[in-house]
Amino acid sequence: MTTTATGTPTAPPAERRPMTLHRLREMHARGEKITMLTSYDAMFTRLMDECGVDTILVGDSLGMLVQGHTSTVPVTLDDMVYHTRCVVRGNRHAWIVSDLPFGSYQEGKEQALRSCVALMQAGAQMIKLEGGGWTPETVYFLTERGIPVCAHLGLTPQTVHALGGFRIQGRDQAGADTLRRHASELAQAGAAMMVLELMPSAVASQVQADNPGLMTIGIGAGSGTAGQVLVLHDMLHVTRGKLPRFARNFMAEGGSIEDAIRRYVSEVKGVRFPDESLHGY
Repeated sequence: MTTTATGTPTAPPAERRPMTLHRLREMHARGEKITMLTSYDAMFTRLMDECGVDTILVGDSLGMLVQGHTSTVPVTLDDMVYHTRCVVRGNRHAWIVSDLPFGSYQEGKEQALRSCVALMQAGAQMIKLEGGGWTPETVYFLTERGIPVCAHLGLTPQTVHALGGFRIQGRDQAGADTLRRHASELAQAGAAMMVLELMPSAVASQVQADNPGLMTIGIGAGSGTAGQVLVLHDMLHVTRGKLPRFARNFMAEGGSIEDAIRRYVSEVKGVRFPDESLHGY
């Protein structure tokens, strides 16, 4: 028990409970925005956890940001297992999502299962995989075996060469219809969460409306999603060069990394980020 300056007793702050899939679904049901950031090591994870970030993504973006590659394609399953273990050691409360890297699930559902087992044994609580059309069968196979799945549609970095570069997806009606169809197929297959990357906000909002129980997490997809994710290096403006339009330099508004992360959490929860006029498409 602590006291105020006048000596009045005050209750201690409530202990933060570890995040679960059930709690995330409760947040979504009551309209509370879900916060997510990428992390690749124990120290930044511990700081994010202390700042109240709901979910932490061990992204294969580490290929570019940690390993110095020009894409996520060279990242291996062993790399993802290593960094997942590092992140888990720094975490107490956040929900941990790990990426299946390129080449670790494309051969079929049995390969995907083996890859998921490796990541979950390293401490991941949910597995993310990219793409639609061919992936629902794999998603169903995994969820039937107790593996929570986060899908990923829109700009899918592992197939950026096939997409013609880092381009906005779903701009025309045919593209938007395909994204909506793929999202519904993945949700029906059992995906509980879905990252929607670099697409018009109207399309992302429609995906959420089509699948009300699905927790959509936007990045460059407007404010109509259930939550938001940013790459840590982008929101801290560590990334060299011009930030993507959908990102925001939270370090410019505060004096420390901790303050920047807390501001990010507050802005997402308060539905002040993203600002459609600045970060939308």
